[in-house]
Amino acid sequence: MSDDEDFRCSVGSRDDGEPLAGTAPTDSAFLFVEYPGAWGRHAVEESRLPESVRTFLDGLTGIRVQLIRRHGGTSGPGVRVFHAVANADGFAVRTTLLADVNDLLDLDVERDPKPHDGGLWLVCTNGRRDRCCAEIGRPITAALAARWPEETWETTHLGGHRFSGTLLALPSGHTLGRLTMDNAVEACVEVEAGAVPIELSRGRAGRSGVEQVRELHVLGGGSPDVEIVEVPGPERRQSCGDLKLKRTTRFEIVDREFSNSLLR
Repeated sequence: MSDDEDFRCSVGSRDDGEPLAGTAPTDSAFLFVEYPGAWGRHAVEESRLPESVRTFLDGLTGIRVQLIRRHGGTSGPGVRVFHAVANADGFAVRTTLLADVNDLLDLDVERDPKPHDGGLWLVCTNGRRDRCCAEIGRPITAALAARWPEETWETTHLGGHRFSGTLLALPSGHTLGRLTMDNAVEACVEVEAGAVPIELSRGRAGRSGVEQVRELHVLGGGSPDVEIVEVPGPERRQSCGDLKLKRTTRFEIVDREFSNSLLR
């Protein structure tokens, strides 16, 4: 299959019925930094942030750094930063507002941010990384921002372009995929109410794929007394701009009482 303008990885994944469950980010800590400038494929490294700031962010260990911006590219005043760390309920989210990006150099990530009380909708929209993210993610961000202007952000990469539109909800950590203009707001209303739109859920971020699948299995009415096995899935193009076929991962649920239908 050629790398042409007609191919969309999200359409291929959807049409093949590739399971969403177990594909949420497994990272246990995130740092989201407001930056409305142009985003490259490797957003932080290819940004126009000062070199010292890029070096600082690159040197953070155990933290996944992502850039964020308001829909439409607006920013400020100041530079909003969110630090999210996984816990038993999802994530503990803390925030701070810096006067300038250079103030990141003096930021104590663990101590300076203060608890953040509200929710966050973080939608992957980085078209330089994958065109599906931009084409699907940006209209979704516009729809969410119309309802939740303070809670909605575009972000650079949540993994799984082929599940676009994809969104990370904080503090719950629920990661949604295959969002559209028709279902995004309703799905987020459900998450906001403490529920999970299972058919659109990739799992809860900060947990292993097996743990994500187990939780969704139970939420879908399955028995918690199951064994979940990670197995190789079919090779497929995982991005619009990458011709390479790459191995995917699937999860099989072994249940003594009944067969699970969540992933089939």
